[in-house]
Amino acid sequence: MTEIPQKPWTKSTEEIQQKLDVSQKEGLNKSEVEKRREDYGANRLKEAKTRSKWDILIEQFKSLIIGLLAVAAIVSFIVGEWIEGIAILIAILINAAIGFFTEVKAVQSMKSLQELSKTKAHVRRDGQVEEIPAEEVVPGDIVVLSSGELIPADLRLIESSKLQINESSLTGESVPVSKSTEPMAEDASLADRKNMLYKGTALTRGNGEGVVVAIGMQTELGNISEMAQEAEEEKTPLEQRLDKLGRRLVWVTLGIVAVVAIAGILGGKDLFLMLETAIALAVAAIPEGLPIVATVALARGMWRMAKRNALINQLSAVETLGTTSVICTDKTGTLTENRMTVTKIILPSGEIEVTGESLEPKGEFKQNESKIDPNDHPILGDLLEVGVLCNNAALQPENSNESRVVGDPMEVALLIAGGKAGRDRDALLEKMPEAREVAFDPETKMMATFNEIDGQYRVAVKGAPEAVLEVCSHIKTDDGEEEMDGDRTQQWKDRSNDLAAQGLRILALAEKTASATDTDPYCNLTLLGIVGLLDPPRQDVRDALNECHDAGIRVIMVTGDQPVTARNVGISVGLTDDENAEVVRGKELKNPEELSDEERRRMVEAPIFARVSPEQKLNLITLHQQNNAVVAMTGDGVNDAPALKKADIGVAMGARGTQVAKEASDMVLQDDAFASIVAAVEQGRAIFNNIRKFTLYLLSGNVGEIIAVGAASIVNAPLPLLPLQILYLNAINDVFPALALGVGEGEPALMERPPRNPQAGILTKRYWWAISAYGVLIAATTVGAFAIAWYSPNIEVQQLDPSQQGMEANKAITISFLTLAFGRLWHVFNMRDNSSGLFRNEITKNPYIWGALLISIGLLLCAVYVPGLSDVLKTVPPGLNGWIVILGMSFVPLVIGQIAKVIIGDRGQKKSSQQSG
Repeated sequence: MTEIPQKPWTKSTEEIQQKLDVSQKEGLNKSEVEKRREDYGANRLKEAKTRSKWDILIEQFKSLIIGLLAVAAIVSFIVGEWIEGIAILIAILINAAIGFFTEVKAVQSMKSLQELSKTKAHVRRDGQVEEIPAEEVVPGDIVVLSSGELIPADLRLIESSKLQINESSLTGESVPVSKSTEPMAEDASLADRKNMLYKGTALTRGNGEGVVVAIGMQTELGNISEMAQEAEEEKTPLEQRLDKLGRRLVWVTLGIVAVVAIAGILGGKDLFLMLETAIALAVAAIPEGLPIVATVALARGMWRMAKRNALINQLSAVETLGTTSVICTDKTGTLTENRMTVTKIILPSGEIEVTGESLEPKGEFKQNESKIDPNDHPILGDLLEVGVLCNNAALQPENSNESRVVGDPMEVALLIAGGKAGRDRDALLEKMPEAREVAFDPETKMMATFNEIDGQYRVAVKGAPEAVLEVCSHIKTDDGEEEMDGDRTQQWKDRSNDLAAQGLRILALAEKTASATDTDPYCNLTLLGIVGLLDPPRQDVRDALNECHDAGIRVIMVTGDQPVTARNVGISVGLTDDENAEVVRGKELKNPEELSDEERRRMVEAPIFARVSPEQKLNLITLHQQNNAVVAMTGDGVNDAPALKKADIGVAMGARGTQVAKEASDMVLQDDAFASIVAAVEQGRAIFNNIRKFTLYLLSGNVGEIIAVGAASIVNAPLPLLPLQILYLNAINDVFPALALGVGEGEPALMERPPRNPQAGILTKRYWWAISAYGVLIAATTVGAFAIAWYSPNIEVQQLDPSQQGMEANKAITISFLTLAFGRLWHVFNMRDNSSGLFRNEITKNPYIWGALLISIGLLLCAVYVPGLSDVLKTVPPGLNGWIVILGMSFVPLVIGQIAKVIIGDRGQKKSSQQSG
């Protein structure tokens, strides 16, 4: 078995061929190919273990609250309460159906990675080049490469001509990377291994040959695939909170059943009646509306986000995004447009600004804020012509979008700049045909072309300023050509550095005339000037970042680009205003367990990370999660998939993102707009507040029922509510008003508050106290109404022995039943925020609230006045005096609740003003 060389980028081309026992000229023979295929297998990625639809369906029933409801339904059937049992089952099934259909399409990133393997490869075998499926490539194969092809496996480059690779989806590099065949240092990062080509990346220019050093799961893409499979999918905060609430309700339910049943039996009440009442109260303690209302509230959030170009893959992601305290965002294509634009040109006569946006070939040239005509400035015209001639990019004329771009973005920008001055490449080549090209060389950092004109050759050169300036002997000025001395060279280097400090990429352009094409292009050149190119920030990013800052959300840039570029982009988009902001290199992002306390603090506080690999992104997310942060990660490339899956919320770019990234994410931004993330955060916060409100509403009303009946049982008084009445009340109040609360728009000041503590439950201590207080208040008015009806001579009361189930229910029980019912309905207005208006707030402005109240009132009137239903519920018309008691007592919780909110709201405003003062 042939041994695969370790760290192949450190080996020479001869050594790598020797270790793999292959000749570049002949390639492998067929027998050796078969042997290696048996040894190493096929060049494909391992398929992830995917959940079946049956498994996904079962998952929907594993919630603790769903389990409690299922038990409650079974008990209801056992004791003959078929209506309540069926209602609970319907709630369970609707919740499961919504969750099932939204998760059937969840995380299929491995299937997308598999698609990258379905390509062809050209390999040399037995001295002949043949085309084969990429999955048949074996280690040691000589792969012949040409422009536009996908790299079929990890290759060690052994021959290269003008070869450039687009590695942005793997390394995060924003522009194609030039490659060479020379050995690299052992500690070179993945992005810096110039002699390696990686599976899944694309050849954008040139041609070459490479030898296969890794296939399938052993490739860098395979490593990413494995990490994506192994990355833990975090249970969302909402799921954790609902489970925690469910565990509490288990003990509450068991306690209620025991206390009420024992107290009633000891007090001499009918055994079956007390068991039935205890079970009814146990069902009441479990808010069957909670999971279905939570699901509908989240689904409503999904719909609202879809209208804002954000597609949600999982329901719980809407709420979880609202808890986000850290957003790790890629730079290229997310904060910037990933399109170079020439914005400044430095000539001997001064600085020229170039206007116009990205791919639009329209713009102006300005000097000292005055518009100039390039045709009136020979040096400017010559510089633009050199940029167009010394160029391999192309523009298709039919459409003004990305599809018309072919080639390096930097070269495309030079063509656009030339077009703004009427310098069309095809027209120039007709007058000056290209006779020779000297491809860009990473060693010289320059490129040159020879264009024939009048029997001689115009040599056009572009490259890194430090390289071009060293080979320039003259400079073209308005007074003619002048010599470049040491001082002048240094002045131009300083100008170049000034542009670089502004976050621009810099190119120097020069030219000369030669008599033959074999002339050395890089000597005795005449400098024309330097250009500054900008990868412009997205226009909506700065405002979105400001909103994040106001909302207490930290935004961290994570990019594969160089540190200086990352810092400058961070400053330009408003991520930081510190010109000396620290940029942490990816190699410093070790496993969090290996970091010292000082290193951990530094990593957590850093705003910018550069040269970051996929493994390092996982380390960064883990680090922040261990710091109790809820982390959202944006990304668009194959390399982002594991981090998107590991993050609490993965946010993929829809327009530029790979399918792998989209399917590994929780949310896809169709417009790639960072502002959509902010909108999602706001929506998530609104959803959580709504969930908190309807949970408070449900539990406080249920607690009121429990206290009223429990207290009566304990003191051996008549029961103010019958079991079927309790179940009917829950069927109304646990659905309609709670549902209306769940789909509310939310409060306007949501984004002016810091993120919630991710460790806090749905209900904090303050809310549990509120539940208890409201419960006591509702119970007191219910029992009070019952007592008034029982003892008042103005209200006719037919005495009822609760053990005689066949008798008509008396008016006292009907009045307490309706008082509790209407009291819970008016109680919905107590769910407004303490700081909102008394009459105009998020509750009163919610049209669904008024609709829910109308439906509920109608159902309550049916319970009293519709024959059959009133017989089942044992209710009778309460009469005028009875209705006066009902309405009077039912408004008491609302009035007291509103008074308390006014007092609390005033205290909060005073405290806020004192703090601001």
